[in-house]
Amino acid sequence: MATHREIETKLEAPAAAVLPDLTGLPGVASVDEPEEIELEAVYLDTPDLRLTRAGLSLRRRTGGPDAGWHVKLPAAGDERTELQAPLGDDDGAPPPALAAAIRARVRGAALEPVAVLRTRRTVHRLRDAEGQVLAEVADDRVTSRAPGERDVVVDAWREWEVELVDGDRPLLRAALARLEAADGTTAAWSSKLRRALRDRLAADGPDDAARPASGSAGAVLQGRLRAHRDRLLELDPAVRRDEPDAVHQMRVTTRRLRSALTTFRPLLDRERSELVRAEVRWLTGVLGAARDAEVERGRLSGLVHEQPAELVLGPVAARLDQDRAQAYRAAHDEALAAMDSDRYLRLLDALDALVDDPPFSTMAELPAATLLPRLVRHEFRRLGKRLDAAQAAEPGRVRDAALHESRKAAKRARYAAELVAPVVGRAAERSAEAAEAVQDLLGEHHDTVGVRDHLRRIGIEAHLAGENAFTYGRLHALEEARAQRLEQRVAEVADPLRSKKRRRWMR
Repeated sequence: MATHREIETKLEAPAAAVLPDLTGLPGVASVDEPEEIELEAVYLDTPDLRLTRAGLSLRRRTGGPDAGWHVKLPAAGDERTELQAPLGDDDGAPPPALAAAIRARVRGAALEPVAVLRTRRTVHRLRDAEGQVLAEVADDRVTSRAPGERDVVVDAWREWEVELVDGDRPLLRAALARLEAADGTTAAWSSKLRRALRDRLAADGPDDAARPASGSAGAVLQGRLRAHRDRLLELDPAVRRDEPDAVHQMRVTTRRLRSALTTFRPLLDRERSELVRAEVRWLTGVLGAARDAEVERGRLSGLVHEQPAELVLGPVAARLDQDRAQAYRAAHDEALAAMDSDRYLRLLDALDALVDDPPFSTMAELPAATLLPRLVRHEFRRLGKRLDAAQAAEPGRVRDAALHESRKAAKRARYAAELVAPVVGRAAERSAEAAEAVQDLLGEHHDTVGVRDHLRRIGIEAHLAGENAFTYGRLHALEEARAQRLEQRVAEVADPLRSKKRRRWMR
């Protein structure tokens, strides 16, 4: 499966408009002779168009240099990630790798053809002085047809599309300006498919459940839960492709979601929300092993490279890296297995139901500015008690565990303050920042605990293999000293949390 990051913008063009001269654009030394291509794309979706509604698309396209199966995923702004696979057999089923990328959206629903688009495309390639293609400008004349009636044209239109290849955004902006000067106008639809399905998208939209009153505690919570749900679904395909930092971002999202369900549980029916919260906790744990191995691998690599060469005895870097790389791969495989399970899909269904039609209690009707700060106050009080317990704990494993519990409490307090910040303002933001500082410090401390455990274990393995274990002991001592320095800073970093003035907004 090939992956391509697509940066393009499209304009609607009148049928009689003349494509302007494209020479003289920034960095463009020449423009190829136009090439005409005939394309046909069959788009598949669920009966309720859940892919299209979410900004995704699945198609089987013939014609052109990139004929095959394509999945397009939204990215940032005008960027999209396109996954490509060969055409294969014409059995109507997408290749397994592409099916996996949309599994969290499709779940158990059937896929069916929803539109057929035929495009007569005229491509103009813009090159620099070295002959490198900077961008492609496509003049598309499109017809849309119903899947069962390919000879009946439902709609026809023309559009101009600029896609960057090796060019930059100034070139994109300049090309668009020139096309707009030739009567190109901003497209009313973000994609050809959405234009073809516009009537169904308008008529078959999901029913809107009763929404909580604007400004109520329920409205604020529902908005945040929806944002976390959407982010989780957005990250699913990135985790499956093992994109950098994807596991970490998905784990953070599940933690934020669980924190919201915990802190603001009085606003929801306990039975339904607790079920979702428990399953989100399971997913967080599944992702945790891979993330921990990823962090530890980076920390150990950096630690070894900081040492004088004469103090690194034996294949220390290779042994440490191999151990954590294998741990990451095994944990990532377990995460993928979990994400392919019925349990994961049931969690997504339950989360959708909770977000789209929350089982609110009567407390959810209260003003957000009055109720939510009180609930946040509970989290900050809890954090203070955890920090006091950690400071009083016996040094060593007992204190390590207590500091880890403090870190989790700091995270919950931070997330709670961030949730209410749009309602409360800067005071809540300052409290979130103070909690984040504690979280970060204790996160570093927790990392040293795991790193020291691995150094001891791997050092023993190296010794039993006949290698010199000196360096592992040295690194262990350095991490232990680092942990002690971090512990000494806890009181100082946590001090802003104890300020009554800073917590006044929580009353």
